[in-house]
Amino acid sequence: MLLKFCGAAKEVTGSNYLLEAGGHRLLIDCGMHQGEREEANDDPFPYAAGSIDAVLLTHAHIDHSGRIPKLVKEGFRGKIYATLPTIELTEILWDDSVRLMREDAEWQSAKNARRGLPPAEPIYGQEEADAAKKLFAPVNYDSRLEILPGVSVRFRDAGHILGSAILEILIEEEGRIVRLVFSGDLGPMQTVMGRAPAEITDADYVVIESTYGNREHKDNRQTREEFQTLMKDIFAKKKGKVFIPTFVVDRAQRIMYELELLRGQGVGGGMPVFFDSPMGVKVSKLYESHLDLLSQEIQAYRRDGGNPFSSEDIRYVSTREESQAVNNLGFGVVMAGSGMCNGGRIVHHLKNGIWNPDNHVVFVGYQAHGTLGRRIVDRAKTVRIAGEVVNVNAQIHTIGGFSAHADRTDLLGWAERFRPTMPKFFVTHGEAEAAQSLAEALKTRGFEALVPELDQEVALVPREAGQKLSEAIADAKAAPLPEKIAETETPADPGGAAVAEEKGAPVAKVETALSVSAAEKTLTKEQKKTAEKKARRANRRAVKALENISDQMREIYEKAGSGEIAAESQPLLDAVAVLLDSIIAQSGKDAARN
Repeated sequence: MLLKFCGAAKEVTGSNYLLEAGGHRLLIDCGMHQGEREEANDDPFPYAAGSIDAVLLTHAHIDHSGRIPKLVKEGFRGKIYATLPTIELTEILWDDSVRLMREDAEWQSAKNARRGLPPAEPIYGQEEADAAKKLFAPVNYDSRLEILPGVSVRFRDAGHILGSAILEILIEEEGRIVRLVFSGDLGPMQTVMGRAPAEITDADYVVIESTYGNREHKDNRQTREEFQTLMKDIFAKKKGKVFIPTFVVDRAQRIMYELELLRGQGVGGGMPVFFDSPMGVKVSKLYESHLDLLSQEIQAYRRDGGNPFSSEDIRYVSTREESQAVNNLGFGVVMAGSGMCNGGRIVHHLKNGIWNPDNHVVFVGYQAHGTLGRRIVDRAKTVRIAGEVVNVNAQIHTIGGFSAHADRTDLLGWAERFRPTMPKFFVTHGEAEAAQSLAEALKTRGFEALVPELDQEVALVPREAGQKLSEAIADAKAAPLPEKIAETETPADPGGAAVAEEKGAPVAKVETALSVSAAEKTLTKEQKKTAEKKARRANRRAVKALENISDQMREIYEKAGSGEIAAESQPLLDAVAVLLDSIIAQSGKDAARN
């Protein structure tokens, strides 16, 4: 078992991990590099795309999903596993990425032509993006799925953006078992938009993000007060424009919600708000359609008649002409992507307005090194925008508490849940200083922690969690089974009175006949045919019964994740689940043969 860090090593963007086990190769995320390492997106992958069997996608953000179409372009044909909201959001983001890359290539090609250089080519086009979309395989939260022989995964809510997931990967190779957890991007524990990240206790290894590994956020109340105070002051003056560079997924919806709360207080009436993003409407509608995955605050606001992401006062800007017309206005709020100002329509607005001291630029998200947003936040007096040097005279504001990332305290709190099994942590998805700071903090708490280098490979061997699970499976396999088990119908009431209770967890009896007995082989041809027919029916009932137990196991997992079942029972639950998967698979094969 081998884990290779192909991206997000001592940097925030470009998430990409290669997992090799049992002769199979699996990718976790395949994202774009942004900022200083943006040119690395053109580099070849450190593996053959056609050799990859499957991709697990933690969430839709381009720094996690953006190079998957390139992977398809170079020969990948496996499945891409993700939650349904992640699939829906990713498809929107890929289409936008194709458009931006095409426009950038056209601009660069015109520039190259003047210098006698060959035209620029985008990393991939719409054809590759559409081909990648066909490979998506949706998964539900909290359901364990075998994606490759000996490799199963469970997606847990990460609380970062809609559909984001923590990955619990179970690897079995030559009798050895390793439990590997990828945090993905974790959301804060106290959140306005999403749900708190799922708490997990068992792992041998944990790959943990560190975007804010050395920083703390303001709490939600302080952040809201700071934003409202700033906007009230700007609204009162009724002078100049307010540019808010925003990530179109999640951050834009949060800012729209905050502006809606202000309007509910009678603040900002008459102040036009422009959401200049062709895909912004689609994303907001997706958020509306998945309210059950968002926070109680957002759901309550909607139940009370509010429209958190689609206020009637917000004007959606679609065409380029409409976008350019916004520049002629002397007063208003302009929200546009990209959030780091390294592309998108915000670049056009800043070029036309950042020189004006009456204007404001309000940053509400992380700005990576090498991006235009980072240079502005770092108080550069001049910046180059679309080939032109522009003076930075506008008033610059940064409000950090809007982040959809966990801060240092939240990251350490989430990591502490693993204390029962004391895994080794690999600290990634953070600038070198932030990653090292979090790693040192983990070490002081008694954990092993490493900040991996780019392309570093690590051999994975069973540690405490994997050993516990191996022992539980061995014990379960050692239990005697009857030679022949009577047939029964699938229980009509899974989890009801007929189900045994152990530690509060329902476990159903498995009763089936899976094959034709040896004695039946001596029967006449007609008798054999009848016996085989009965066996097929029995096998079908067996598969249904076992699938029913799998459904019960999902309920058990949910209880375990919410703390209703003691953490020490988790290895036993996983052992039972592994055996069930094996029995169901074998039952299906036997039924097909019979």
